[in-house]
Amino acid sequence: MSAIDTAGVDTATRPPDATAGTFTASGRRRDPLWRAVALLDVDRRRFALSALLGTLALGCAVALAAVSAWLITRAAQMPPVLTLSVATVGVRAFGIGRGLFRYLDRLVSHDVALRGMTTLRTTLYQRLATGRPEATLAVRRGDLLARVGADVDAVGDVVVRGLLPATVALALGVGTVAAIAAFLPVAGAILALCLVLAGVVAPWLAQRAARATEQRAADARARMASAALGLLDDAGPLAVQGRTDTELDRLRAADADLARATDTGAGPSALAAGLGNLAIGIAVLGALLTGIPALAAGQIAAVELAVIVLTPLAAFEATSVLPMAAIQVHRSRTAAARLMALLDAADDGSGTATTGPDTTEHRQDDSTDPRPDPARTGDRAMPRSADQVGLPARGPVITARGLAVGWPDRDPILSGLDLELSPGRSLAVVGPSGIGKTTLLLTLAGFLPPRGGDLLLDGVPLADTDPSARLERLSLTTEDAHVFETTVLENLRVARGSTSAQEARDALVTAGLGDWLAGLPDGVDTALGADARSVSGGERRRLLLARALLSPAPLLLIDEPAEHLDPGTADRLVGDLLDRSDRARGVLVVTHRLAPLAAADEVLLLDGGRVAARGTHEQLLAGNAQYREAHAAELIQS
Repeated sequence: MSAIDTAGVDTATRPPDATAGTFTASGRRRDPLWRAVALLDVDRRRFALSALLGTLALGCAVALAAVSAWLITRAAQMPPVLTLSVATVGVRAFGIGRGLFRYLDRLVSHDVALRGMTTLRTTLYQRLATGRPEATLAVRRGDLLARVGADVDAVGDVVVRGLLPATVALALGVGTVAAIAAFLPVAGAILALCLVLAGVVAPWLAQRAARATEQRAADARARMASAALGLLDDAGPLAVQGRTDTELDRLRAADADLARATDTGAGPSALAAGLGNLAIGIAVLGALLTGIPALAAGQIAAVELAVIVLTPLAAFEATSVLPMAAIQVHRSRTAAARLMALLDAADDGSGTATTGPDTTEHRQDDSTDPRPDPARTGDRAMPRSADQVGLPARGPVITARGLAVGWPDRDPILSGLDLELSPGRSLAVVGPSGIGKTTLLLTLAGFLPPRGGDLLLDGVPLADTDPSARLERLSLTTEDAHVFETTVLENLRVARGSTSAQEARDALVTAGLGDWLAGLPDGVDTALGADARSVSGGERRRLLLARALLSPAPLLLIDEPAEHLDPGTADRLVGDLLDRSDRARGVLVVTHRLAPLAAADEVLLLDGGRVAARGTHEQLLAGNAQYREAHAAELIQS
């Protein structure tokens, strides 16, 4: 895998209108839910098998009710016991079959849904990793996690909780109506009308209620997730800045909005549930009102009247879940709209997923393997526009000429920058906090568009290169890249999936974590806590550096590798990174440490929105007072 870390910038978001459709490449309006369902790549044979098993399970329930009604009524007439033996065996068989088929249905249906969620989530990761970076950069981290987590689950749930129940209810309803009509046609017609009331009208009312509330609820849930994640991840900084109470107020407001949205939909939902019960009562009463005269006229037998009256009670078990299925469909459509807006923004850079970035804070999340399946990925192949070109196989060179960097729709914060990075060359970028060093790295990696000047990769504008080719050549690791709640080895495999245990150990030793690794109970198989909270800040930083070192990319962009380390360890680490013996890669390091920069081929000092000075470490010490004073102050503090 590539070690490029896709960014989730902590910004405000605007959820898309769930009721609005989206457009395909041909301009044809399409429902976002069915676009997302297509990305699930559901196996139709498994879906059909699940629908069959579900129909058999509820069919056994209906048959059980019918045979039980016949058995009780016939037994009351005290016939020879042998005439009841088949019905007795049937009751036992249908009772056992109901439980067995329901269990098998759950196994198959959940397997279908989970496989689909896995496919959708994989497709989402691949297309975001190789698509336009603005799609993820402008999304608040909590909202991004909600989209790739809860929203994907909601789309997968539509299979189990929406499509399958509707399919089973249709098949069972037709079968039950036909069976009742075989005894008494008018009773079958009444049952059909009542099933339509419970299975169509009631879900329609529930769906209308959901339309008014689910968008608000989805927005509130996203804001709750974002605020909660921010409070958990940044508790310390928020306390220092005095913003904890403000964030708690945001969380409470989102929770209150969610409660209000739920309350708003409670009335129509209750009406939908009431209609289902009303339909059952009407069906039973209708069977009695039509069956009794038919019995008196000799059209049906007494035992058949019991079957006509009691069987519909079981038939409505299939329709009882349809109001919730309708709500689930709308909930899934809302989630699908958010997902497809994100994918559309990644594919064409329209930026429709969000309102824009907030440069006050950013946070990096690690990407999955960005290389697309050469065949299909979801409902279409990976996007590759006509102006996207591949790159030559030789060692890549990234070149900036008069480059200006900054966030879209804002003034550039750094301009007039020239640099060239190729394998075997090491560069260091230093400057005051907030000068734009991290923004420069994001631009060089292709996550932010240049605000001016030229940015070329092997002579080709970086924005025009094929994303997969770009990611194979450039690896970005930021100071706050995400560490996953899994083993040390799997965290390092984010950079390269084929990394062996020994390669992982070697990288950790190179990053200065040899003693730490020796103290782990299970070595590289030791599980880390969420976002590496079980390790110190310095250990976490070096773990990210080890991940970067394992990347196959020939150009490394590394942000503040020495943060949270003591001066001696920090200097050794940065110096070794800039002066590795193989020099097979190009390395650009953003750092606040000046002492180890003698190992760099060139140092760029940023100040005042421009490159204030550049040269070797020795040249800057001799010719730049600002650099010399900062270096002297660093030595005193050490």
